[in-house]
Amino acid sequence: MFGIPGKPPVTLTPAAAAQVARLMARDDAAALRIGVKKGGCAGMEYTMEYVSEIDPHDEVVDQGDARVAIAPMAQMFLFGTEIDYETSLLESGFKFRNPNVVDACGCGESIKFREMDEARGD
Repeated sequence: MFGIPGKPPVTLTPAAAAQVARLMARDDAAALRIGVKKGGCAGMEYTMEYVSEIDPHDEVVDQGDARVAIAPMAQMFLFGTEIDYETSLLESGFKFRNPNVVDACGCGESIKFREMDEARGD
């Protein structure tokens, strides 16, 4: 919907693709569905869920055995995002490197996106 022909709206690092594929197989899921919702101290939060069916309006990105479905309302906020999976001594999880984020809260759970007028250059 908001893509550039020939360029996926999001990319996955090899670590993220491996983790998505592993969890899809474990849960017999069709895809990892990513969205955004209002919430958190910065204003917006990412949502992630494994789904058994892909919504026909979702943008789908296949990378190896991993499949990510992007909810329609999230597509314009996620374009250009790289998704990684990081493991450290204290935690492991998906990390979003999103060029559309202008601020994030201290806990790292919520983000703020560029205002739409600013994004269009108005």
